[in-house]
Amino acid sequence: MLSAIRRVSGELKRDIAAVRERDPAAAEVSTAEILTQWPGLHALLLHRVAHALVMADVPFFPRALAYFSRALTGIEIHPRARIGDGMFIDHGIGVVIGETAEVGDNVTLYQGVTLGGTGFETGKRHPTVQDNVTIGSGAKLLGPITIGHGAKIGANTVVIHDAPPNSTVVGNPGHPVRVEGRKPEGPDADWVHLPDPIADALKQMAARIADLEREVATLRGEDPGKVAAVVPLRPARGPSPAGG
Repeated sequence: MLSAIRRVSGELKRDIAAVRERDPAAAEVSTAEILTQWPGLHALLLHRVAHALVMADVPFFPRALAYFSRALTGIEIHPRARIGDGMFIDHGIGVVIGETAEVGDNVTLYQGVTLGGTGFETGKRHPTVQDNVTIGSGAKLLGPITIGHGAKIGANTVVIHDAPPNSTVVGNPGHPVRVEGRKPEGPDADWVHLPDPIADALKQMAARIADLEREVATLRGEDPGKVAAVVPLRPARGPSPAGG
């Protein structure tokens, strides 16, 4: 029991450090204020205690503690879910982490994220999230999939297949988009400038249609004329809401 208390204490210190590192609102806030006013931290602390109890085969109390945590914070984490060090849950309301979910170190979750199962299968039925992953608001990760090291999941993305390491996944269902070059590890909250694979595909299709129209006009001996420009619905560049 003493070893479990020491382990939970060490995990709590790393969780507090994660809040300071990744939440700009905590930059000049005391440790006491973080401990008393950050619901994501409360949910993690209660989960770590509940997980230690369930691993020790203590009946009733782990689920009771998880239920209390959900009522207090709006974050539901099953006592058997495995959570790594340095996890940060920003705001957190509506976050759900299922029983067989496994979360690595230095993972960041925003509000409304679900690490859920599909159907009524038994065994491993929830996602495995590797280290240094960032998951945007409202994203749903469903089934026994694996999210690779350093991946970034866009807001409201529905992921039902594995995500490669160091990739960006957006859309419904989620489309992995490889990041060119190895970006620095750690959270990246720049959700405005995520790649849009559907828009890219439409742009390629429009260019192909324009080529065909010019070819047909040439064969007919007509003036191809001007081709309408495809313009993005939002500027390709601009200030990042994540700063920098």
